[in-house]
Formats: sequence, structure tokens, C-alpha cells
Amino acid sequence: MRVHKGRGAVSGQASTRFNLHQREADGDWLDASADIDGEPPPLRTTVTELTPRTILSFNKSPDVPFDRSINAYNGCEHGCIYCFARPTHAYHDLSPGLDFETKLFVKPQAVKLLRETLAKPSYRPAPIAMGTNTDPYQPIEARYGLTRQILELCLEVRHPVTITTKSDRVVRDLDILAELARHNLTHVAVSVTSMDPALSRLLEPRAAAPAKRLAALGKLAEAGVPTHVSVAPVIPAITDTYIEGILEAAAERGIRSASWIIVRLPHEVAPLFREWLDTHFPDRAGKVMATIQSMREGRDNDPQFFSRMRPDGVWAQVFRQRFAVAMRRLGFGKPQVALDCSQFRPPSRDGQLALF
Repeated sequence: MRVHKGRGAVSGQASTRFNLHQREADGDWLDASADIDGEPPPLRTTVTELTPRTILSFNKSPDVPFDRSINAYNGCEHGCIYCFARPTHAYHDLSPGLDFETKLFVKPQAVKLLRETLAKPSYRPAPIAMGTNTDPYQPIEARYGLTRQILELCLEVRHPVTITTKSDRVVRDLDILAELARHNLTHVAVSVTSMDPALSRLLEPRAAAPAKRLAALGKLAEAGVPTHVSVAPVIPAITDTYIEGILEAAAERGIRSASWIIVRLPHEVAPLFREWLDTHFPDRAGKVMATIQSMREGRDNDPQFFSRMRPDGVWAQVFRQRFAVAMRRLGFGKPQVALDCSQFRPPSRDGQLALF
């Protein structure tokens, strides 16, 4: 199986859940060029602009601590092989594999749409979550700046907002985040998967290196931004050995809030992940999947509410105990996000704040 340098997924097969047409190589000499000439040419990233009618997504899931979120970008160039958002690309008739990380979508009107939503008389404020599907600080944020614009609007109208990211690009917005934090309007979580940059390049090839993420955690905490380290996802026999090391490194940087999540493999993510294991870790692929299945009642994934985020079984208990022991030893507490919604002041649709 050929590996595309700088990309997470090994293949680009389209989803079969929606009876989409399958794509296959036509067998001409160009398809065999990599075998003749060596490594295949790099896949280029393309960006397509979308014009949605709304930008806030609402949910009633009992498994997440928020009821609304913003995703200004669809697809994610970070290319994390385990990303549970990959199946969303099937709705675009694209592959959750290589297409997800190379054929991106952007919503340039995100801030305008958010302003219109916040200005509605019926709107009631509650924390807006960013980074719940794809990373708000993935590389194209440097070009479009939508995440920064959204944060500026949240500061303007005093609306609470939370961020989850794998990028140290978050510190570029430290000025806005620090001001939001001064009003108790933000909380930032940085996800760290391992302490090994070589492993990180395989797992999440275009995300920031672990050392850069840890440095970002320290800068956020130093600036007074409520900051959280997410050890996520924990992948048995691949990343679980780094649980304690990540917590120790975060504690050294002043972080005192942490959580962990076991890897989830919904829909097309499971076969993509299996393909990745067979390519990069054939010596332990069977062990990894057997351990995951032991925590999911024999399945690759558990889609049920209440249990999908709570693995069960012996291995789950081992990871849970290791995390708890390290938390106690290092003085960590459970994440507590109680942002202030009372300061919200609706904007007018033309961009001016209301007087009263």
C-alpha cells in the first residue's frame, strides 16, 4: 500500500453508506508511475467556498458538555487518522480518507451568519464550542482568519466561547483570548496525543508537534486563559504509554485541568484506521483492535448515547486508574467550565451594538 507523504489516510475510497459510486484506478501507465519512478507526487490541498444559510449547529447529545458549536471549516488538513469527523465528507460525495484532508471547505460568511443569529430576539446565550468537529486552527486559518473573526465578535458582544485544538496557532489569538478570559468568557483545551514527534507525524501528520502544543498550553496559562490538556485519543498499544508523560509535561507548564478519551472509530473511520495500522504497525495491529473491541463489547465502535464516550472492560479500567493516579500525584482537578452568559449584549444586524 502506497503512503502519501504528509497525509494520514492511506487510501481514498468513497463511502458505501450512501450508495455512492466507487472510484478505481483505470490501469493505465500513470497509475503505475509510482512503482516505476518511486514515491508518488504529493497530494495538493484544495479549498472550496460554501454558502450555508446558518452557522451555528445545535445538538441534544447527553455525551457532550455543550449544546451549540461552530465549524467554519469542513475537512481538516491535520489528517489525524483517528478523526471521528472523517465520515462527514461522505455527505459531499467525497472520501472520508484522503479527500477529507485534501479537499477542504470553508464558510467565508461565518461571522456574518453568526452576527445575524446572535441578533435574533429569540436567541439565548450559552457557550459556543469550536473545534468539536474539525480544528479551528488548521493551516487554512492562516489564510482565512475565520476563527479569529469569530472570537472578535464573541468579545464584542460578550458571548462565551470554548476552543479545542491540536495547533499552536491558537497563541496567535492570545490577545483576544486573554481579554475574553478576563471577562470569564473562554476556556481552551489543547489535545496532546503522544510525546513522540515521529509517532505524531504518522498519526496526525500536519498537526503541530507535541512539544509545540505543550508550549502553547504554557503560554495560554501564563496569559491567564483557563486552559485544559486533553489526552485524546488514547490508542491502546500505540499512545497509551504517554499518558503520564503528557500530564507531567502539562503540569510543569502550570496546567491543572485534564481529561482523556479513548479512541472512537465510527462508520468509515474503522476501516481507515485498520488500513493505517496494517501499513505502519503490522506487528501489533491485531492487538490494538482486540483491545479496542474488548472495551466496546466486541465491536470496533459503540455508537450509543451514554456509553459511546465511556469504554468498559478491564483495559478501560486500567487506563482510567492510571489517569486517576497520575492526576492525584500531579495535583490535577476535573475540568470545570462555568463561563458567564449574563454579559451578553445582542448586536444589531448591521454590526452596531444595541444601546440597551
